[in-house]
Amino acid sequence: MMFAPKTAVRFSTAVAFALTLAACGGGSNEADEPTASVTDATPLETPAATDTAAPAATPTPEATPSDTASPTPTATPSAKATATTAAAAAPVEPAAFAQCKACHSVEPGKNGIGPSLAGIWGEKAAAVPGFEFSQPMKDSGLTWNQATLDKYLTDPRGVVPGTKMAFGGVKDATKRQAIIDYIKGL
Repeated sequence: MMFAPKTAVRFSTAVAFALTLAACGGGSNEADEPTASVTDATPLETPAATDTAAPAATPTPEATPSDTASPTPTATPSAKATATTAAAAAPVEPAAFAQCKACHSVEPGKNGIGPSLAGIWGEKAAAVPGFEFSQPMKDSGLTWNQATLDKYLTDPRGVVPGTKMAFGGVKDATKRQAIIDYIKGL
């Protein structure tokens, strides 16, 4: 089927909007409805790196003056070691977070349909710079911690009536906790 250029742009915009709404719940009060998506076919979780602890240090005899006379050279961390350490520090994104990514970024300062979730742990609600929050969210008085996020992610519109977040909630406690743990590490 051929579309005129303006019609094709409108059609692709409408499709993108529909997919975005579907990903975030589309305003439905039903949560966690099974849906098929590209993200279902590709798991987002990666196996956690196993901790490889250094062997326990064995006690050494006390140093003598001759042992301490010359300084011991110290190793300079290589770029590879630094990159590995940084990667290990980054939280692993759980599969349950896929529905959140439709509207929220985890990059500081990068807001989408919803605000960036980077660094919100322990912060007051509606405090992300550059995002236009609803008045009910501004007036909520919430602080993003374990209890608040658990309650909010279960039923966003029940906790903050009038919020712009058009999402029915995450009813599965295990999925909700995985999302909270991920947000905590951002």
